[in-house]
Amino acid sequence: MKEIVQDGAIVLRNKAKDLPSELFGSPELAQIIADMTRALGKEPDGVALAAPQIAVPYRIFIVRKDRTLQPPVSEDTEVPKPKPEIVVYINPEIIKTSHKKIEADEGCLSVRGVYGTTMRHERVTVAARDMNGKKFTRGAGGLMAQIFEHEIDHLNGILFIDHAIHLYHPDKNE
Repeated sequence: MKEIVQDGAIVLRNKAKDLPSELFGSPELAQIIADMTRALGKEPDGVALAAPQIAVPYRIFIVRKDRTLQPPVSEDTEVPKPKPEIVVYINPEIIKTSHKKIEADEGCLSVRGVYGTTMRHERVTVAARDMNGKKFTRGAGGLMAQIFEHEIDHLNGILFIDHAIHLYHPDKNE
């Protein structure tokens, strides 16, 4: 199983390459997505993962949509968990952002144990391709807009710690 690489790995600092057109719909791409899905699945606090985080230098990220939803408010102690739902973004690019930015608390599966505050656009629209190469666009606000920016930063060799303020390490009581 692919492990999530940590800060210091060269692949995290390089700009990822566009996925070549011949890989759309291929078993190789299906394997990359499966590896990413398994790696993200092992991290209960993770909501998204970029391919460079498992040392694959392509412009791909996935989002666990079920982990971005607010849990339902209920008196019941047994609330069924939503099924895992993976959304794949290949060769994504931000095509539109709001003028307004908001402060967002952030962490990263490749910078374990470090958290900070970033300034992210309130709304973001992304153009990407699915696993078969079909183009689509998605607009989002709040957490999803933050995810889009965070993951596309990964694809550009940028980690949130490069621009975050108030970095802290809760395990170190800082």
